Amino acid sequence: MAKISSFVSGIEFMANRLFFFILIAFFIAGCKNTSHNKSSQVSYKIATLKGPSSMGMIRLIDSITNVANPEIEVDILNEPIQVRKMMLNGTADFAILPTTMAAILYNKGVDYQLIAVPVWGTLYLLGQDTSITCWEDLRHKKVNVMAKGMTPDVLFRYLLQKNGIDSEKDITLDYSFPTHIDLANAVAAGQAELGVISEPLVSLVMSKNTNVHPIFDLNLEWSKLQNTPIAMTAFLGKRSVLKEKPQLAEQIISSYIKSTLWVNQYPDSAAKLIVDYGILPEQNVAAQAIPRSNLHFERAHNVKKQVENYLDVFYDLNPEIIGGKLPDENFYY
Repeated sequence: MAKISSFVSGIEFMANRLFFFILIAFFIAGCKNTSHNKSSQVSYKIATLKGPSSMGMIRLIDSITNVANPEIEVDILNEPIQVRKMMLNGTADFAILPTTMAAILYNKGVDYQLIAVPVWGTLYLLGQDTSITCWEDLRHKKVNVMAKGMTPDVLFRYLLQKNGIDSEKDITLDYSFPTHIDLANAVAAGQAELGVISEPLVSLVMSKNTNVHPIFDLNLEWSKLQNTPIAMTAFLGKRSVLKEKPQLAEQIISSYIKSTLWVNQYPDSAAKLIVDYGILPEQNVAAQAIPRSNLHFERAHNVKKQVENYLDVFYDLNPEIIGGKLPDENFYY
């Protein structure tokens, strides 16, 4: 029976893979300019981020890369500010960045729409302290957080407040390490006892220091309060492209959905590609990071309420975090 089960699993894997390549071939063919003039063909660019955003679409990225003369290009960038720059100058036709930043850009008139939420919370409180079992145990502790006012900081302070901890009086929030990587390295080296860190750096830190463990899954803690996961990451499309090339958009969306399903179903195979494209250095780390990254592609019109609830929390704390107001109906594709 084990051999039969293994054989069936292999057939399912190959069928899934064949379907994905057919889908990719179809949408890339659909991108070609009907004039048949190569010099006038339009190239479309997806700007994504190194981390869960690119991990979820890694099969899509690999398929595009392996097509001769593709009409779709993917840029894997290190920081959201780089994606923002491409959106501001219009060089990104599709883009991934934090939902709060997407709201800011939309409120400033940058003409992109929210297509989907592909990543639903990746933040964890990490450390070596085994005495912390509840939020009350954080009282009078020092917790390192990257960048005051950014999403991890605001979200963590919100969770502290909701659990009866005053972030100004009852706990020390330390912003000494300015980037996620700096903070992750500090936690791994024992220079920071507690840190709010996102996947896949969580898995990377634990691979370097086996004494470090997740103390709180902040995504789970948020869900307990809001009855919904964290709509942390936005997949956006340039309005003009969505309007003029709806078939292209739907083909990319379908391929992204298939890629995310494939990554979750075959984490070991996905981990190899994640390493091949330089997103993470080790396959075992990538495979461990996938289930903690909450990769679930959800169309914006299906999760509009969840997105609004998420942004509303930030608006109540400080309206400027999302650009001064909640995005209107035209934000959603």
